[in-house]
Amino acid sequence: MSTEIKVPTLGESVSEATIGQWFKKVGDRVELDETIAELETDKVTVEVPAPAAGILQEIVAKEGETVEVGALIGTLGEGEGSGDGSSNATEKPSQAAKSEAASSGSGGYGDESESDRQASGGAKDGGSSGGKMTEVNVPSAGESVTEATVGSIFKKVGDRVETDEALLELETDKAAQEVPSPVAGVIREIAVSEGDEVKVGALLLKIEEGASSDGSGAAVANRAPETSKDQEAPVTARSEQKATEAGRPPAPSARKLMEERNLTADQVSGSGRDGQILKGDVLDAVSRGAPSSAQEKPAASNEAPKRAGAQPDDAGREERVKMTRLRQTIAKRLKSAQDTAAMLTTFNEVDMTATMEMRKKYKDLFEKKHGVKLGFMGFFTKAVCHALKEIPAVNAEIDGNEIVYKNFCNIGMAVGTDKGLVVPVIRDADQMTIAEVEKELGRLARSARDGKLGVSDMQGGTFTITNGGVYGSLMSTPILNAPQSGILGMHKIQERPMAIGGEVKIRPMMYLALSYDHRIVDGKEAVTFLVRVKDSLEDPERLILDL
Repeated sequence: MSTEIKVPTLGESVSEATIGQWFKKVGDRVELDETIAELETDKVTVEVPAPAAGILQEIVAKEGETVEVGALIGTLGEGEGSGDGSSNATEKPSQAAKSEAASSGSGGYGDESESDRQASGGAKDGGSSGGKMTEVNVPSAGESVTEATVGSIFKKVGDRVETDEALLELETDKAAQEVPSPVAGVIREIAVSEGDEVKVGALLLKIEEGASSDGSGAAVANRAPETSKDQEAPVTARSEQKATEAGRPPAPSARKLMEERNLTADQVSGSGRDGQILKGDVLDAVSRGAPSSAQEKPAASNEAPKRAGAQPDDAGREERVKMTRLRQTIAKRLKSAQDTAAMLTTFNEVDMTATMEMRKKYKDLFEKKHGVKLGFMGFFTKAVCHALKEIPAVNAEIDGNEIVYKNFCNIGMAVGTDKGLVVPVIRDADQMTIAEVEKELGRLARSARDGKLGVSDMQGGTFTITNGGVYGSLMSTPILNAPQSGILGMHKIQERPMAIGGEVKIRPMMYLALSYDHRIVDGKEAVTFLVRVKDSLEDPERLILDL
């Protein structure tokens, strides 16, 4: 008996979609609700979950094909599945596969039957007890993310790992995420190296489930060549060993730069998670005058390509570093927003006296009751939600020739990290109390700082707040976070003389900036929105009374 996989209903006015990618192959085992394919429409990217557990029996619509809502795209059958993506689950391995398995020590097939080999996990270590071999693949990272870069690899072949222990780090164009171990056992093969580009579903490593580490690490050769005991370890190896003693090894970009500059880990202070050395740390060390033998190298080995008109002595003082995937995406999105939207910015200023006094009066009691500090972001988030309810155009977006009004407030908070700008989202902020907003913001900020933000944490925003004031910015014109139609810029609170009731008084003032898409939002609406935010902050009781 087979189960049909069909194109689901994709929303109002959407009648067809394109097969973006299949995450499974014919013969693979899938579980109920596991993501098996991705559909792309002119509005969104949708993941297709498995309607039942079983084997992917047939793929009817291939990647790139356009299919209508309700169309058959694949079928599921009963059984355990081959796990190797083969359309013939009983197909015997090729002679080349047998030879490779025998030479690698990962479990020669010999005369072993296919069913026996499946029962033992598909591969066995030559010197092990024959535990089940579990593959760890690149996980689906969410909407529109199809590939990633391998960052730090925390383990090596032969290491014992526990369930949910971090194995390695993947960097996508949206976030960095750690890949946890699905089982407890011993790593028998690592199929990737730091810096490799990998696609969703690609093999990362193999773990022999339930095995005990023999300390040899020689079950399957790792991709990195071994170093003879008589040979001196290279600078990077010494740096990684030194860094591992204190925490995590240097990030790949940092390690490369350390090698170029001939720096060791004890010459660089790591600012990353668990003391990890990041590229910026290496640049800081160089700027502070840390010993470097870069000048001792031949000029051609580290000299930046000369641009037309560049002075010869300037080229040697330049450095070219490849942009991270995240930074490239940020650049594209920001430039796209400028090219697409009719972006305009309006300004106002807010007297923060009342909000600051309320915060000062209740901050200790607030923290004691709710277990979180009372900051300004809770007030600003609630003020924005109130204003969005009154001016819905600022909470809308353009989709083709339609305007989509959002009857909910998912507020994005722009956060700068060592890997670039990320915008985690506080969902349904309009339904939250100030305490709930502060708690969620704290959780997202910690995740961003530790590099643990998931893609789901950064999706679905309807409006964004960015706080340049934490860096001392007095005034700015923020760029829209497409496809949103508005972004609020907060700035530094600075005491200024203000004319109040015919007298000059010193007040803590903040400039507010609202950048908006003039295609949706009229000038009157933008100004009114900003005035409503100002009114709520200057009289915070309005937030409590919902005025």
